[in-house]
Amino acid sequence: MNPFHYQRATAPEEAIHVVAATRGAKFLGGGTNLIDLMKYDVEHPTTLVDINHLSFTQITSASDGTTTVGAGVRNSDLANHQTIRTNYPLLSQAILSGASAQLRNMATTGGNLLQRTRCYYFNDTAYTECNKRNPGSGCSALKGFNRIHAILGTSADGDSDTANCIATNPSDMNVALAALNATVHVQGPKGKRSIALRDFHLLPGTTPHIETALKPDELITSVELPPSRFAKHSCYLKVRDRQSYAFALVSVAAGLELDGSTIQSAGLALGGVAPKPWRSAEAEKALVGAPATVETFHKAADLAVAGAKTYQYNAFKVELAKTSIVRALTLAAQGVQA
Repeated sequence: MNPFHYQRATAPEEAIHVVAATRGAKFLGGGTNLIDLMKYDVEHPTTLVDINHLSFTQITSASDGTTTVGAGVRNSDLANHQTIRTNYPLLSQAILSGASAQLRNMATTGGNLLQRTRCYYFNDTAYTECNKRNPGSGCSALKGFNRIHAILGTSADGDSDTANCIATNPSDMNVALAALNATVHVQGPKGKRSIALRDFHLLPGTTPHIETALKPDELITSVELPPSRFAKHSCYLKVRDRQSYAFALVSVAAGLELDGSTIQSAGLALGGVAPKPWRSAEAEKALVGAPATVETFHKAADLAVAGAKTYQYNAFKVELAKTSIVRALTLAAQGVQA
């Protein structure tokens, strides 16, 4: 563990000022990911600014149906909050499928958004070729044991077959937030701004070390959920090597708004297959206006993984993703939780 300074912030402006003015400073929430990375010698903050005592721990609902979740809300509290369980069961299901009860008791909403990859080669500094840790050094996973790695969104420029990084985003919460069209609110030295969840996480491109649209001195203050449309018909399906305390090989967040058997609107996001929560506009478009049938779901599944690029050990993810999408959409249409 490298030495570091610790400072407890009493106001958002104070925390932001310290991080903006101190090279290498980072915000500290639950610490469930950051502290591990410090122990692994991956992260080396010079100063940790404790934000646990800021007023970001509320879940509030507005008259227009939107719900705002403070960045400091613990994952356990969020998953078990009555408003979330009733109006956004997809989010509750996703959070409860992740980590362990002890970790969920500590992990925060803001920290979960910033959760870093569990790629073996990123977390083990013995592997020097990692473009996330050492930009320009290469990617050990490309020719290594890449069973858990990405099959979508990995090309360097959107058209090329080359990839600089094939690590996946590990969060379950992020996948549900993507399907729900959430918005992230942040605050920095230049004021406040909002970032749509779909734009918050970045594809690796030529800069895999830059993972989000958040600037180093910006603080996540809350996440806003739009009025609920999928309360009656949603499903979070997580496929993993063991039932608990394991990251997804493939996960699916599926939400449907139905009028009889016709799909009026849909939210569909995948986890475990891309560097960010993966949404396919083509797949969602194919669902809207169509009957909620297995045939419709198979068509959406094919579109959702179109363009997948596989590697030596992860080709199985293509069919696994398709099967999981059909299963999740079927359960969502039936109003059955996975």
